[in-house]
Amino acid sequence: MSTELDVSVVIPTCNRPQLAARAVASALAQTHHALEVIVVVDGPDPATSSALAGIGDPRLRVVVLPERGRAPRARNAGAREARGRYVAFLDDDDEWLPEKVATQLKLADASDAALPVVASRLINRTPRADSIMPRRLPASGEPLSEYFTVRRGLFYGDGFIQTSTIMAPAALLRAVPFTEDLRRQQELDWTLRAVRHEGVELIYASEPLVLWHQDEDRHRISLEMPYDQQLAWLRANRDLFTPRAYAAFTLSVLSSMAAPSRDGRRFRELLAEARDNGTPGALDYLTHMQIWALPPALRHRIRDMVVSRRAS
Repeated sequence: MSTELDVSVVIPTCNRPQLAARAVASALAQTHHALEVIVVVDGPDPATSSALAGIGDPRLRVVVLPERGRAPRARNAGAREARGRYVAFLDDDDEWLPEKVATQLKLADASDAALPVVASRLINRTPRADSIMPRRLPASGEPLSEYFTVRRGLFYGDGFIQTSTIMAPAALLRAVPFTEDLRRQQELDWTLRAVRHEGVELIYASEPLVLWHQDEDRHRISLEMPYDQQLAWLRANRDLFTPRAYAAFTLSVLSSMAAPSRDGRRFRELLAEARDNGTPGALDYLTHMQIWALPPALRHRIRDMVVSRRAS
């Protein structure tokens, strides 16, 4: 067993002591023991601090930020505190499977890249069923912006990355921090910026190593719909996307954020955005239209049915 500190686990949390304690337990239960766990409490939170104080493992450190911000700010603070060669992020409402760190370290050590970033598949757990995401891994030579955004099916995408799956060199995270004022697409934003850094390679573990709990009665950042901010972010970061990916993101992700408004001006704005700045395909136009035509609950039921049939 390695005696050096290989990995710093960074867990941002706020006002969810039971969830934070569960996440910490899954990090401390890793088969690879040369790690530290840094819980970054996003603003004073006595209940969480008290719950963590009872764990009693010397590998656990708790950092309480003086005022509340958001998860990206807490992740950056944790990365600055890290003593390990790598930083692995864990959201407070997720869990790791026991071999997660060991598997990712093995892949990182086998890479020829100076700065390997290792992600993994995950188990998407909802009250209805479990599913494995992403459904496929990037193809050789496939632009990552297209892997993450271009759909092969009308009701679902294939490419995916989620924060709790990411392990990256601590030096890279200090050079390329998370964007602190971004409410959605934080992983996508960071990954597309990070892979442009010299010496970076994105690697995926083929097996699921994370439990992504999608409890439907609990607020998640991924359920927020900050349309105006996301459109501004996309326009400011056009160089991160191929024209194909730019159009796909516009007519799927942004379309989903705008559709609840039922504002025809936004419907037309997104079509123009995709055409003027990207290269939309037929499936992108169909995706945009079905998002606006079908109620979200119906779209989700159809998506679940299609994905279930593909998996069977």
